[in-house]
Amino acid sequence: MGRKADKRIDLKMPEGALQTYKRLLGYLRPHKAMFAVGVLGMTIFAATDAGWAAFVKFFLDGTFVDRDPRMVWLVPVALVGLFILRGVGDFMQTYCPGFVGRHIVKTLRGQIFERYVHLPVSYFDTNTSGVLLSKLTYNTEQVATATTDSVTVFIRDTLTIIGLLGYLLYLNPKLTLFSLIVGPLIAVLIRKINLLFRRYSRRIQNSMGDVTRVAKEAIEAPRVIRVFSAQDYEARMFDEVTEHNRRSHMKLMMTKGMSNPIVQTIAAVGLAGVLYLATVDAINGLMSVGEFTSFIAALMLITAPLRRLVNVAGPLQQGIAAAQSIFEVLDAPLEDQGGRLRLERARGEVEYRNVEFKYPTAADPVLHGVSFHAQPGEKIAIVGRSGSGKSTLVGLLPRFYDPTVGQVLVDGHDAREFALDSLRAQVSLVSQDVVLFDDTIKSNIAFGFPATDAAIEAAAATARVNEFSAQLPLGLDTVVGDRGALLSGGQRQRIAIARALLRNSPILILDEATSALDTEIERQIQDQLEALMANRTTLIIAHRLSTVEKADRILVMDAGRVVESGTHQELLARDGQYAVLHRLQFND
Repeated sequence: MGRKADKRIDLKMPEGALQTYKRLLGYLRPHKAMFAVGVLGMTIFAATDAGWAAFVKFFLDGTFVDRDPRMVWLVPVALVGLFILRGVGDFMQTYCPGFVGRHIVKTLRGQIFERYVHLPVSYFDTNTSGVLLSKLTYNTEQVATATTDSVTVFIRDTLTIIGLLGYLLYLNPKLTLFSLIVGPLIAVLIRKINLLFRRYSRRIQNSMGDVTRVAKEAIEAPRVIRVFSAQDYEARMFDEVTEHNRRSHMKLMMTKGMSNPIVQTIAAVGLAGVLYLATVDAINGLMSVGEFTSFIAALMLITAPLRRLVNVAGPLQQGIAAAQSIFEVLDAPLEDQGGRLRLERARGEVEYRNVEFKYPTAADPVLHGVSFHAQPGEKIAIVGRSGSGKSTLVGLLPRFYDPTVGQVLVDGHDAREFALDSLRAQVSLVSQDVVLFDDTIKSNIAFGFPATDAAIEAAAATARVNEFSAQLPLGLDTVVGDRGALLSGGQRQRIAIARALLRNSPILILDEATSALDTEIERQIQDQLEALMANRTTLIIAHRLSTVEKADRILVMDAGRVVESGTHQELLARDGQYAVLHRLQFND
């Protein structure tokens, strides 16, 4: 009965879900030996159910019909042996698939994380961090259930039903075949249940992403929330997403709660018919008391694995929905790794040639025909109103994005001709949003760069990190806290400068590097920035015009175009947009 139902489910599973599950089961292959041991345990466990029904016949006929005196010791020995065998099978079917499941979770999380760090920046522009974290944590757990727990239940209980049906056919083929009449109806119900489970599972996973996103925002911005007294607002936002998650869960629970009683009721009707016929045969002397009781016991034993097979549809469909969301990440195209050209060290010549750029989701271009040429060691400042395209412009150099039209050239070659890792090794970045990790100052300076302690200390000294690290109990080995929360803005900026100094790249991008600092701290940092810019081609994005007066050339941008170019004095004398911006700032 159960076997026929589930075979029909598999055959009619939607193509996408079927392909997803086949791909998911591929993660079992490296652990097939361990899983095979688990299947052996399931087989042993399933056999004990049929063995229990046979034991009933053996006990009743041997004791009450044949009155065999050996039953005095055979029955207890057989009973203990049966339960020992069941215990061994139970351990094997629990431990081995569990072992495999945790390895699959580890493998999937490793693959997803590796994908995250190699996906293009544009992918993160259109996917929230909360959803991405939810896929890494919550969805992978759902997949583990689908690949191991659900498979364990399916194999074990299918084998149990097959074993019990085989024993029932051996006892009374006519009654057994009659009991299978309800099979097709149960199959249709389970198929409908599967579709509902998968639909609600997708909604739950999406809502979990929203829960993670709102919680992450609140945890990462405690100061902003408190200073604007937005606690109630954030609480309402969190209540909305958790309520949506609760409603989705309750729809799943409703389906799960109704499915089992309906299937059980249908099975009970069939069982009642079988009981009627079996009772008639027993009264007419066509079945012994042992055969009658054993048949009824085996028939009753089928209901438990049948119920578990119905219940496994929920976790299985949740796992398939989770796997589909995970495979969307794993199948997302990686960053273009560029050409084969490699650089030991670039001279630092940078040229933008008629560059135009439009974000994939935007209606209009952000940059329009931008062209300029920076010689090695030259300092080019880029200024303009907010939204004029300054950060987008410099983001094209390390190929966070590629131009829609035109070229960005390094040492006379299109940036796309270089191997991506080689290109980015030529570029260092210091921005206003300094990203520090919950690690030591030393590790944040090195940040994946292979360097000796002496080199790290030298970079720290040049950036004057040692001025504050020397006052800390562990010096450069002091942990900075989440996102550098235990340090001041100026201290974080000095660590960022030390990081760039250590890499010693020939091209430097300063993206509003001092805009988050007050004037006094900015003046203190300026000396370290001057040391960092020495002998490097530098692109400086600045809001404060006082920081770019010494630049070799200043580009003034407006609405994605370079509208003015020249030195500080030349632009003031021209009395154009730069002069207007300069007067506004200094009047303020």
